[in-house]
Amino acid sequence: MLSIAATTCSEQVARKRSLSFNLYLHSLPVKEYQIIDLLVSTSLKDEVMKIMHVQKQTRAGQRRRFKAFVVVRDGNGHVGLGVKCSKEVATAIRGGILWFL
Repeated sequence: MLSIAATTCSEQVARKRSLSFNLYLHSLPVKEYQIIDLLVSTSLKDEVMKIMHVQKQTRAGQRRRFKAFVVVRDGNGHVGLGVKCSKEVATAIRGGILWFL
């Protein structure tokens, strides 16, 4: 899997070069949230698409957890999907939002 170095991204963003085209063209993951803040506007909106419960069978019984699918968008065509599994619904939703960012 290709990955762009965090320092290279930081340098290009600091020099105000067009980094977003290269990131989208090559589908490179960004490791620093500051770069996302510069490339995407600050008016991000999140929407919970689905919450489902998942179970794992253990010797003591079943362990129930919740999985949340969250869509984060900015209204300009940038969309991301966050998925998180947790013991509580609220924690799963929060984790899905943070997973995208």
